[in-house]
Amino acid sequence: MTTIIKIMVFVLTVVVSTVSAQDFQGVATYKTQRAFEVKMDSTQVNSEMQEKMMAMMKKQFQKTFNLTFNKEESVYKEEESLDKPQVGGGGFQVTVVGNGGGADVLYKNTKNGNYADKKDTMGKIFLIKDNLEKIEWKLEGETKYIGEYPCFKATYTKLVEKTRVSFESNSNTEANKSDEPEEPEMEERTVTAWYTPQIPVNNGPSKYQGLPGLILEVHDGKLNIMCSKIVLNPKDKVEIEAPTKGKEVTQKKYNEIMEKKAKEMMERYAPRNGRKGEGIEIRIGG
Repeated sequence: MTTIIKIMVFVLTVVVSTVSAQDFQGVATYKTQRAFEVKMDSTQVNSEMQEKMMAMMKKQFQKTFNLTFNKEESVYKEEESLDKPQVGGGGFQVTVVGNGGGADVLYKNTKNGNYADKKDTMGKIFLIKDNLEKIEWKLEGETKYIGEYPCFKATYTKLVEKTRVSFESNSNTEANKSDEPEEPEMEERTVTAWYTPQIPVNNGPSKYQGLPGLILEVHDGKLNIMCSKIVLNPKDKVEIEAPTKGKEVTQKKYNEIMEKKAKEMMERYAPRNGRKGEGIEIRIGG
């Protein structure tokens, strides 16, 4: 209780001394990284192909995003648009399922508690509209500096689908098919965030939000998000607008569509009518 009181006193002090303007806004730049470890059967994938695949995956999970924010709203967008990564050759096709891309835009309104997420998925635009998750953060007593900003630690625990990395030969797909859907294996995960009350907005990268200060760092399983630059009250005022284009769906409906697309892609690359060759689907969760 003492720790929480100290944090709240510090937060109130910073809020009063730092921000008084009603049009307060800023732009924070984040670097994302996802660690992964993959083992492949050398009888199916030669060393040259393995190197190409690993380089592709490493690039895919190292991105730069900008969070444009004011006291109540934000837009989170990838800095550069990346083509959908593919590696092919020698009768082999590798596709990463679930890649978003630089056209994606995430708008959040922390006052109203909702979001609009525009996603370009396999050439089709979706507009996901739903309510922000109410995260039950636990305010910790640990502190550190990120750049010039004093930060506090916060954590919460959630149940997630266990990380999967599958390299499945399509030649065995038919034999492995089952009429019963496979139940996902779940695991408990602790998410850690570092926020600075010096920037008093309850926002952060992606869908992380709900703390008494801007979130500058997140560790969520194998995903790491680090803030590398902050510009407060830039000279050129930035517009924060919710995306409006795309097929409107809920988050649950979009997840169902993605699962269906993944299955269709597996079937698409399966050998047919005597066609030789194998496909590999890479799915990385967590």
